[in-house]
Amino acid sequence: MKVLVIGANGKVGQQVVSMLHAHERHTVRAMVRKQEQLEAFQKKGIEAVLADLEGTVDEIAEAAKGCDAIVFSAGSGGHTGADKTLLVDLDGAVKAMEAAEKVGIKRFVMVSSFQAHNRENWPENLKPYYVAKHYADRMLMNSGLNYTIIRPGYLLNEKGTGLVAVAENLNVGSIPREDVARTIVQSLDEPNTYKKAFDLMSGDTEIAEALKSL
Repeated sequence: MKVLVIGANGKVGQQVVSMLHAHERHTVRAMVRKQEQLEAFQKKGIEAVLADLEGTVDEIAEAAKGCDAIVFSAGSGGHTGADKTLLVDLDGAVKAMEAAEKVGIKRFVMVSSFQAHNRENWPENLKPYYVAKHYADRMLMNSGLNYTIIRPGYLLNEKGTGLVAVAENLNVGSIPREDVARTIVQSLDEPNTYKKAFDLMSGDTEIAEALKSL
């Protein structure tokens, strides 16, 4: 399938794009906000498109045309306020869902946050971010899209191990971004992840096997 990666310039998004670019079955289109980001992907031979989550649904739909799936791994970033979090992590995500429906894309993989579905487990200092993720996830689950919602723990920059733990509820932990990206890519066409949401941490099970156990 051809996959539009929204948030392609993020730390997880970049790895997802690279893995899909090298994939034997899938192809990728990177969605970015800035011209220099677009040119950086194009120099690597990766198809890229300019669109902004704070723009219109039509703009995102145009970027998604011809794709079979969307991976949403965008975020407003830790340096922004609650206003940008609402505009990007919540409204931007919902716009992406609306764009998918507009152009007939059914498959949608959402990168959420650990325990976003359980309000009592939200860190006090990150509540606006968790509110955005929680309601974006709920909108996705109530849509007609064939979703997978992945809720990783604390993200690490170290090399991935390929070993994870997945379940609806896990104890807090961490996971390398590389393993999150691998899980996203393997989830795309793993039927056992369809219409499911789960926490993701480093563990002791190969990713493909873990996804089949959900």
